[in-house]
Amino acid sequence: MIADLDETIRQLLIAEIPIRNGEIDIKFDQPKREWSARLTRPTINFFLYDVRENVILRRHQWEKIGADGNGGAALRAARLKRTPFRVDCHYMMTTWATEPEDEHRLLSASLMALFRHPVLPEERLVGGMRNQPYELQVRLASHDKLTNPAEVWGALDNEIRPSISYIVTLALDPWVDISIPFARTVTLRTGQMAPGQEGLLPGAANEPLTTISGTIVDKSRPDEPRPGVQVAIKGTGHFATTDAQGRFRLGSLLDGEYTLVAWPQTGPPLEKKIVVPAPNGDYDLAL
Repeated sequence: MIADLDETIRQLLIAEIPIRNGEIDIKFDQPKREWSARLTRPTINFFLYDVRENVILRRHQWEKIGADGNGGAALRAARLKRTPFRVDCHYMMTTWATEPEDEHRLLSASLMALFRHPVLPEERLVGGMRNQPYELQVRLASHDKLTNPAEVWGALDNEIRPSISYIVTLALDPWVDISIPFARTVTLRTGQMAPGQEGLLPGAANEPLTTISGTIVDKSRPDEPRPGVQVAIKGTGHFATTDAQGRFRLGSLLDGEYTLVAWPQTGPPLEKKIVVPAPNGDYDLAL
C-alpha cells in the first residue's frame, strides 16, 4: 500500500516538473551521510519518517455497503463493514544537487508541482491507490511539522538542509464485510422496571409497538427486487417506498391483523392479509 503511494508521488513529479530521460532521480531513502555521499545526479528525496492515525477523521463504526451480487441472497441479508482507518504518512522532502543554485531550482520546481495538487489526481494513482474509498488529501509545508530540523539531521548524522513536510492521508482497511440477517420484525416494549430485577413490572408495561420489514420482488423473476414501490398498511396512515433492494419498513404498529397494500406502476394494487407480529415474519409481496 505505502509502496504504491511512493510510486504515485514519483509519477506525479515526473509528469508535473517534468522530468525526462531520468535526468533527475526521485528516491525514498533515509538521507544519511553515507547515502548523500553516493549521489551522482540531482535528486528529490521523500523520507517517510512517521505514520500515524488521523484522529480527526476517525470514524470507527459500521456502514452498510451495496448488494453482493448473489441474487436472492442479497434480498435476505444486509452487508455491513467497518469503516477504514485514516492514517497520515509524513514525508520529509529534500533536494540534492552539486551546486546550491541547482538545488534551490529543483526545490522550487518540486514545491510548485506539489502545491498544484492538494488532492492526488486520479490519473496518477498507482496500484492500491486506485481503490481508495476517499480522496488522497495532501498537506505540503505544514507549519506544525518538522519544527526542529536540527534534531532530525542530528539523528541522521548529516548536514542540515532545507526540509519540507509532505503529508498524505490514506485509508487502510483491515476489515472484512459480514452479512447479517434482514430483520423482519422489531418489537419495542416500554414500561417501568423494578431495581435489580429483569423484565417489566406487572401492569406497568405499555402496549408493545412493532415495526415490520419486507421485500417486494418481481412476480416473474423472484430474485429481482422492485425498487420505488409504494407500500402501506391499510387504514393506518403508515406508508413507505421500497429501496434499491426492494425492501420496505413500516411501523410502529400495535399487535393485530392488518392489510398490507402495494401499488405497482401499472395495474391494480395488491393486498395481503398479515398478522403483527407474524410467527414466520413473512411480509413479502410479489408484483
